[in-house]
Parts: sequence; C-alpha cells; structure tokens
Amino acid sequence: MKVKEIATAAGVNPDTVRFYTREGLLRPTRNPDNNYQQYDAEDLRRLRFARKARQLGFSLPEIRQILERADDHHSPCPMVRDVFQQRLAEVEQEISELQKLRARMVSALSTWQDMPDGTPDGHTICRLIEHWDDPSSSSCCEES
Repeated sequence: MKVKEIATAAGVNPDTVRFYTREGLLRPTRNPDNNYQQYDAEDLRRLRFARKARQLGFSLPEIRQILERADDHHSPCPMVRDVFQQRLAEVEQEISELQKLRARMVSALSTWQDMPDGTPDGHTICRLIEHWDDPSSSSCCEES
C-alpha cells in the first residue's frame, strides 16, 4: 500500500501516516522500482492501534513503548493498565479543577452582569477582575 492507500484504510490523513513513519511506529519498505514507501498489513494494524491509543489519551512515547514490548513478545497490558490508571486520576483532577474554574467564572459573570464599565484611573486596570472576589466591593466598577 502507498501512503494514501494506508491512510484511507486507517481513516487518517496521509500526513499522519508520514508522521508515524518518521517516529518509527510504522516500518514501510521501499519499492525498488520507484523508491516509494510500501506499507503492509502489519503497518496498517500498527497505525490503527496507534490511532486508538491516541484516542484513549496515550502519548506518542507511551505508544512507542507499548509497540516495542509487543515487538519483543512481552505483554504490554500491565504497563497499559498502570499508565491508564495514572492518566485517569490526572484527568479526574483536571475535571475537578475545570469545574471549580467554571463555578468561579459563573459567579464572576453573574456579579459583573449589571455593573457599569470602569475607566482605568492609574490605580486600576479593570475593576471587574481586580475586585471580583471582594464581597465589600459590590459597586466596584462605578465611574468616579
């Protein structure tokens, strides 16, 4: 298969195939007649695997490690579980932080909704931001 053919078969664009080839995840041979890269069924399997692994959040170095273990006839599954467990904990932490950020944003927007715009006066830049969490400044942004 040529680059375009394997890309179509895997549901990716040709640049993805070229990238994974440069990164060493795919191992095409060269056609002696025209020097084009030729991909085989194993390359297609590896490409589909890499795509699925990326969709699950695995990094390129992690995918490379998984493939290397498989190439050495060692099960990568224990490593996959460990990495995935750690990654899930990280994602849950990020979600928690994003939910807190969302709550702050909703609160700030609610507070700012009816406030007039202030003009920088040499002491402030934007009072909306500077006083958003200050309960004593309910009229923080009125013009002077």
